[in-house]
Amino acid sequence: MTRESLTKSWLPGVDVARTYQRSWLRTDITAGIALTALLIPAGMGYAQAAGLPPETGLYATIVPLLVYALVGPSKILVLGPDSSLAPIIGAAVLPLAAGDPERAVALAGLLAILMGAILVLGGILRLGFVTDLLSKPIRLGYLNGIALVVVVSQIPKLLGFSVDGVNLIDEMRATVSAIAGGEIDPSAAAIGIGGIAVIVAFKLFHSRIPGVLVAVFGAIAVAYFLGLDDDIPMVGALPQGLPAPALGGLQWSDVAELIGPAAGIALVAFADTGVLSRTFAARRGESVDGSQEMRAIGTANVASGLLGGFPMSASSSRTPVAEQNGAKTQLTGVVGALLIVVFILVAPGLTGYLPEAALAAVVIVAATSLVDIRSIVDMWSMSRVETVLAIAAFLGVALVGVLEGIVVAIALSFVAVVVHAWRPYRTELVAVPGIDGYHDIKRNPTGHRIPGLVIIRFDAQLFFANGAIFDDYARRVVARSPEPVRWVIIASEPMTGVDTTAMDELVELDQYLSGNGIELVFAEMKDPVKDKLQRLGLGERFGSDHFYPTLETAVEAFENRG
Repeated sequence: MTRESLTKSWLPGVDVARTYQRSWLRTDITAGIALTALLIPAGMGYAQAAGLPPETGLYATIVPLLVYALVGPSKILVLGPDSSLAPIIGAAVLPLAAGDPERAVALAGLLAILMGAILVLGGILRLGFVTDLLSKPIRLGYLNGIALVVVVSQIPKLLGFSVDGVNLIDEMRATVSAIAGGEIDPSAAAIGIGGIAVIVAFKLFHSRIPGVLVAVFGAIAVAYFLGLDDDIPMVGALPQGLPAPALGGLQWSDVAELIGPAAGIALVAFADTGVLSRTFAARRGESVDGSQEMRAIGTANVASGLLGGFPMSASSSRTPVAEQNGAKTQLTGVVGALLIVVFILVAPGLTGYLPEAALAAVVIVAATSLVDIRSIVDMWSMSRVETVLAIAAFLGVALVGVLEGIVVAIALSFVAVVVHAWRPYRTELVAVPGIDGYHDIKRNPTGHRIPGLVIIRFDAQLFFANGAIFDDYARRVVARSPEPVRWVIIASEPMTGVDTTAMDELVELDQYLSGNGIELVFAEMKDPVKDKLQRLGLGERFGSDHFYPTLETAVEAFENRG
């Protein structure tokens, strides 16, 4: 491996820096500034949800963003603490900490290191193939589901109240009840709805100044001058301190206790990150290697654990904000991370005047950009099965959970593949006047059969689930032939494989045809499939005279035999 390819594989950020265009700089910086307003409350909030000090959430944001800028293959992915990981982290760490906050931080750091090491090892072993299972319908349903979940979760904050709900339906029901019960805070709602109006207006008029920045800093100014910091929910002032090692007091027994939870968190984090990474890359016309992404997320987690953070993954709410504000490269995340450091050192109290309603407005506008109903409608006319997969992914993410929804959609994809292979397209081929070759009789009803000859095409590999279907279909075609059949030619080019069960079906078909004075031959069979038939012991039954390189030569041989 050359130095250039090694750098591209392990340090893609360096390659991006080498080819960086000056025209990207302004949008990367402004997107980073806008993103910062979300990184701070999300980091602090998810740390507290995991039972850890709020500053650890900032460290689990700053460090991974800086590291991922070097090792991450996705140019737009935003990393940080995640709502799906927070309860798992708390459940793994808090019982072992026994009420000691410093030990809880150390254990959370160890958990991140173990989780990261598992992901790095998985990336080295090329286990990132899971992202190859994410078809377009799954990605489409996933994004629409994420959009709905995020918007519903932000509406209470936008209107100045809070609700509890274990799932989307509960949250929607509680939100409607709160609105009907008059719990809307007029000041918060005015700031939130006003923020949406500002962002949308600036976007419609193609302003060079990002509307998100105007909405956020405008909300801070309004809250400060009107003294709303005690009246509506605010993000809160930043805690003091910068990322630093906090792994004191750990023992080898802690590793044994946490290795299991680390593996589970690694699976959850990569499944979520893999979908998000590949989906956003596809939206930008780019591609991301799943194994490289796995290594990058693992490396970022190891760094987070070493410097006072805890396990994290990609963010489905902050990444759309970066995209919506024009982010081009990983520099957006770097700007966000550095601004957090600046605020911690210079103006930690500024976020004390940042209304949560303003952030909800930013997130809602970004999430709605993920909605793509038209593509699902268009897909219906092209493929009903794929449309069902997209809807299943949407419902799974929206009603069950992000990870569970992905698992459901992937499982349904496997079912669709099996069904397709189980009952593949099959047809009889006929000669069509004026057209060379032999063609599907269903699409060419004017075609004619060659007297005494049947040509059959079966568009799938032969295996245990469809061998009997192949056998039955061949017998039916022979039975309905208007003239006595002397040869059956299997157009074998679509057949990519055969297993032992299907081999038995071939033998039974040949025995049936032979008993009726009909010879079975194959045309255009791939050499690996032919070789496998020989290995399965069919060399004597199907000798070399049963195989022809093309349909034309097989038909010619039939005609020459009279």
